Amino acid sequence: MQINCERLKANLIELSKIGYNEEDRGIYRPGYSDADMESRRWLQEKAKAAGYETYMDGAGNVFFGRGELNKPAVLMGSHIDSVPAGGIFDGSLGVLAALEVMQTLDENQVVTETPVWGVATAEEEGRFGGMLGAQAISGKLNPDWIMSAHDADGVYLKDAMAAQGLNAMDALDAAWRPEQLKAYLELHIEQGPVLFQENLQIGVVEGISGVFKWIVHLKGKADHAGTAPMDMRSDAFMGLADFAHEIERIIAENGTDKTRITVGKVELKPGYPHTVPGEAIFTIVGRDMDEEVMKEVANACRKALSAIARKHRLMFEYEQSSWLAPKPCSAKLTDLIEEQVKALDYSYLRMPSGAGHDTQFLSEITDAGLIFIPSVNGVSHAPDEWSHWHDIEAGTNVLLHSVLANLAEN
Repeated sequence: MQINCERLKANLIELSKIGYNEEDRGIYRPGYSDADMESRRWLQEKAKAAGYETYMDGAGNVFFGRGELNKPAVLMGSHIDSVPAGGIFDGSLGVLAALEVMQTLDENQVVTETPVWGVATAEEEGRFGGMLGAQAISGKLNPDWIMSAHDADGVYLKDAMAAQGLNAMDALDAAWRPEQLKAYLELHIEQGPVLFQENLQIGVVEGISGVFKWIVHLKGKADHAGTAPMDMRSDAFMGLADFAHEIERIIAENGTDKTRITVGKVELKPGYPHTVPGEAIFTIVGRDMDEEVMKEVANACRKALSAIARKHRLMFEYEQSSWLAPKPCSAKLTDLIEEQVKALDYSYLRMPSGAGHDTQFLSEITDAGLIFIPSVNGVSHAPDEWSHWHDIEAGTNVLLHSVLANLAEN
C-alpha cells in the first residue's frame, strides 16, 4: 500500500499560500495570528471535503478523523503555525501526511475498529513559550500560566486568543485522558543536516531535546553617544555583546556536544543611532538531551549575566517563559517504526531530535513516536527550507505502515 504523493504535494503547496510573504518568500503564521487561524479553517474545509469529521477545541487544536472517538484512538499530526519567515514543510508535513494516510486507508478499503484521527496542534512554535496545543491535549496547562503568558513583544496569550474569538481558559478543557489514546505518531522534517549529509532517507527518533526560554533585560542608562565617555557609560548593548562571547565557554565548561544556546531576538532601547542604549531586551534559548545539563547551563548563563551586569553597571533581570524537559519516545513504538522502515527497504538512522516537537508532550499520556525525513542542507525556520518529494513520499509511507502495524496490535 502506497500513499498518493501528488495529492499530498498539492495540499502542501496550497497550504503554503496562507501567510506567504512575497518580499522574503517566507511563511508567516505565528500562533493565533489571522493567517494561523485562516490555515485552521482551510484544514477543516479540506478534511470535510474528504469526508471526515472535524472540530476545533478550546486551545485551537484542529482534529479530523474517521471513526467515533468511543475507544482508544491512533492519533497522527503535528502543527501548522510557523515561525516568522518559516518554510513550507515545518509541521505542515506531519498534519497533511496524516490526512493523506487516512485517505489512503479509505481508498484501500481498510476498515478498523480503532478510530484513526489527525491533529493540527495550536501554537507549537513557542510564540508564548512552550507548545500550547500539545500541552493542552496532555493536560499540562494551568490557569496561572495561561493568564500570565506573553510573547517577546509583550502581547498576552489571553489577548491574542480573544482577538481570534477564543477564550484562553477554554484550553483547560482540551485535555485527553490516557485511555482515549492508543498511540501518537508524528512525521516531521529533521530541521538539521544529519540525514542529508549521510544520504539517509529516514530518521527513527529515540528522544527529544529539552529546551528552556528566557526573556532577559539588561538595564543601564541611556546617554549621549558623543559626550558620554566610554569608561563612564552603562551601555546595555556592551553587556549583551559580552554575553554572546561567553556562550562558547559556557557550553565547553557546562554543556555537551548536544548543547545549544541561542540569542534569537534583540531589542535596544531607546534605539537611536546617537544614543547609548539604556536597555537591552533579548531572548536566550538553551537545549540539551539531559535535563541536569540544562540546569547547569542555565545556572552558568545566570552567573555570566550577573558578572557582566556588575562590570558594565547594569541591572540584570530575566523571566523564564518556558522549561520543557527532554523526553524519550516510546521504545515500543520506535521499534515498530524501525521495523516498517526495514520492511520498506529505506535507509535510516536511529537518532535524537535537537528540536522540540509535539511528541514530547503526547509521550506523557500515550505511546508516542517520531519519524524524520531529511532537510536539504539541514535548513529549517527559513524560506529556503526544503525536502525532496521522494523523501516526503518515503516518510509518509513509513507513517502509513506504522499506523497499519499499530492497528494490527492488540
